[in-house]
Amino acid sequence: MLTPQTGPGARLIRFGVFELDLAAAELRKSGVRIRLQEQPFLVLSLLLQRPGEVITREDLRQQLWPADTFVDFDHSLNTAVNKLREALGDSASTPRYVETLARRGYRFIAPVEFMGLERAEATATAKGPPSTSGESTQPADTTPAMHPDLEVPLPHRGLTRGLFGLLQIMYLAFYLAALFRLRAIERITDDFLPGWGSLTIFIVLLVTAGVGIPLRCYLFTAAAFDYRRLGETFARIFLFILGLDQLWAVAPFLLIPKIGFGAAFAATAGLLYVPFAERTLIRMAYPGSTAT
Repeated sequence: MLTPQTGPGARLIRFGVFELDLAAAELRKSGVRIRLQEQPFLVLSLLLQRPGEVITREDLRQQLWPADTFVDFDHSLNTAVNKLREALGDSASTPRYVETLARRGYRFIAPVEFMGLERAEATATAKGPPSTSGESTQPADTTPAMHPDLEVPLPHRGLTRGLFGLLQIMYLAFYLAALFRLRAIERITDDFLPGWGSLTIFIVLLVTAGVGIPLRCYLFTAAAFDYRRLGETFARIFLFILGLDQLWAVAPFLLIPKIGFGAAFAATAGLLYVPFAERTLIRMAYPGSTAT
C-alpha cells in the first residue's frame, strides 16, 4: 500500500495545531510527534487529500484493503477511525476534524493548509542552526501556535495538567479536613441552624465528601497519566462537578467566627470560580474536547 499524495511536491499538510508529514509518515501536534498506526495514518491522508468532500467507505476500502485481502472491513475501518479520533482528540458526536456521514463515509471538516516540498525545506532551514558562512538566514517564525478553540497561545500541556491536578488535591484536602473535624463542624452548624438544619448540613457534607473523594482521585490520576479522553469525560460530568463545587464553595462561611465575614466572603467568591477554571484548563490541555 502506498501513502496517498495530495498533489505535486506535496509534503506537509497543516490543520489546527497538527501537521501531517507525508514524506516521514508522521503526525505532529505543536511540533511533537504523535504515535499513529499505519491504517489510521492512511485514513487521515486520504481524508486530507480531499478536504470538505465525502470519502465513501467503499473508496477507503479500495485504497486501504486490496480486493485480494480478506479482512473484516467494517470492524477494521471503524477501529482505524476511532484510533485516528483518539490521536486528534476528536469526537464523533461533536467533530472538529473528522465528520461521520451515516452509512456513507467520512469528511474532513477543518481548514487545511498544504505545503510543497520547497516551502517545507525553507521552513526547516529557518528553524535550523544559524549559517557559519557569514550569510544571513531567514529568522525562524516565533509566532506561538494558537489554541484551536480559545483565542490564546497554546500553553504547555504539562503546566495545564499540573494546575488541574493541584485543584483536585485542594478539593481532596477540603473533604478530608471536613471529615476529620466532623464534631467541630457539627457544633458550628448547631449555633447557626439548630435541629433539622444542622442535621441536613451534616448529611450533605458526608454525602458530597463521600462522592467527591473518588471523583477527585479519578480526575487527578486521569490528568497525571494523560488520559486522552479526559476532555470528553469532563464535559459529560461538568454539570455534576459544578453543582458539587458550588455546594462546597459556601463552606468558608462556617469559619466566620475564626476568619471573619470578609475573608469568608472572598474565599467563597474564589471557590465559585474554580470549576470554570478547571473546565478552561481541560480545554487547554485537550484541544478539541467537547467541554464548553
